[in-house]
Amino acid sequence: MKMLLLYPEIPDTFWSFRHALRFISKKAAFPPLGLLTIAAMMPHDWEKRLLDMNVRRLHDSDLAWADYVWISAMHVQRESAAEVIARCRRLGVKVIAGGPYFTTSADDFADVDHRVLGEAETILPELFNDISSGMPKPSYSSADHPDLSLAPIPQWDLINFRDYDSMLLQFSRGCPFDCEFCDIVVLNGRKQRTKSPEQFIREIDSLYRMNWKGSVFIVDDNFIGSKSKVKEMLRSLGKWMDRNGRPFHFFTETSINLAEDEELMSLMAYAGFNKVFVGIETPNIESLKETNKHQNTKKDLLEAVKTIQRNGMEVMGGFIVGFDNDPENIFERQIGFIQSSGISVAMVGILNALPGTKLWKRLGKEGRLMGEGSGNNTASSINFIPKMGIDKLARGYRQVVETIYSPEFYYRRCLTFLKGYRQKTASKIQLSGIGAFFKGLWHMGIKNEEGFRRCFWKLLIRSLLINPKTFGEAVRLLIVGIHFRKSMCSLQTPLTNQPFSWGGAGTCRAEPFPPPRGRVKQPDPQNGYS
Repeated sequence: MKMLLLYPEIPDTFWSFRHALRFISKKAAFPPLGLLTIAAMMPHDWEKRLLDMNVRRLHDSDLAWADYVWISAMHVQRESAAEVIARCRRLGVKVIAGGPYFTTSADDFADVDHRVLGEAETILPELFNDISSGMPKPSYSSADHPDLSLAPIPQWDLINFRDYDSMLLQFSRGCPFDCEFCDIVVLNGRKQRTKSPEQFIREIDSLYRMNWKGSVFIVDDNFIGSKSKVKEMLRSLGKWMDRNGRPFHFFTETSINLAEDEELMSLMAYAGFNKVFVGIETPNIESLKETNKHQNTKKDLLEAVKTIQRNGMEVMGGFIVGFDNDPENIFERQIGFIQSSGISVAMVGILNALPGTKLWKRLGKEGRLMGEGSGNNTASSINFIPKMGIDKLARGYRQVVETIYSPEFYYRRCLTFLKGYRQKTASKIQLSGIGAFFKGLWHMGIKNEEGFRRCFWKLLIRSLLINPKTFGEAVRLLIVGIHFRKSMCSLQTPLTNQPFSWGGAGTCRAEPFPPPRGRVKQPDPQNGYS
């Protein structure tokens, strides 16, 4: 039996890092962890190949080789997934589809031969048996949330490690919170399920034995959802890192209440975590209450970010505009908070209603839904009627994005972060990092790509004056900033269909333009948080 595990293409998005990858000679940011895990669950006598369309093109000969094509996708991969399924139908190849997109939008592809709706560990054994007997059913589903001890070590030998910037692992599933717009609880539930420390260390060790070194993304819905269990694991991970020469550095997703637990932050830094993504969403308290994000209303959000930074972890922030309770000045307040916090990686998106969420159901009852969203949280698409009006929301979103990713504003934000950052553990320099520095030196410091030259040299020099240890961080932030600006260039603002522009310097084209001259007026920090 021949199985082709296929991962559709991810478009140019905020998290694709497509424009930063060329600096480190990588083809994709992450491998498809779900498909690698499914491959490890398949019968050993099945022949398996994995094709990541973000790494290489799909040819008809790849499809013709397979008895079944397995597709896993997120909403943002919908267009690519549809094209692949159409090609399979033309060639008469059977398709098995699963993952977040197919689970929450099962009706979008009713012509898929076999659908897997839910978490794989409790569903796939039956499907494997039915395939072996030649009688697979059209649909397999389960609402159960399985014990993670059933999850095997991913089958790493199906990928080329040199293609990717970071590896992926998972420690837990589920989130104890119930934010109205989030589909995590729809997919994985509110009860936090974790792997044992021993199981997780075995997975870490499997990467080490494959000679991987560098970045590892722990893809949990909320890494700190069960603090006692994650602390136990972190103690084991820290000791493993000490024994093995600290080959990895980790990043993950957490809730803002991480800032309340000094022990947890200390353990994460000791284990090698240097970045966390936090859903901050908005500095407006009433909007946080509206979306049931009460965990963010109990603390000074700006001070919480600073606390995490002081404990050795960069905060990457998620922000949303378009809530019903957003005031007239929400766009200026978002800019103020982002600039004051020093969150260089600020993902700002327009609120979208994902299928199955409480927000989707509420807006449907109110008659405000306008179809499914794109799944790209920074695609500037709107799939509901906002209370402030679509035109005002579109203009405000454009204002935020054009401001925070203009060269001078981005440079100042990076400088704010470096001043408050307290690095706890040093990461080993990789050859790709050295190459990235020299490429960045040419493209941003000499070639003057996109007006970054002045800011490039200012930030590098200032980082050395602040703390020489922050020099590598400064280089990375500058390279990542190029990606964010270019990824936004591929977007168009809602309604106007006009490309974004930067700092009043015209539209964001490939040709360079000068940064603003003189002192750049900054938002009032007091408007940056409630």
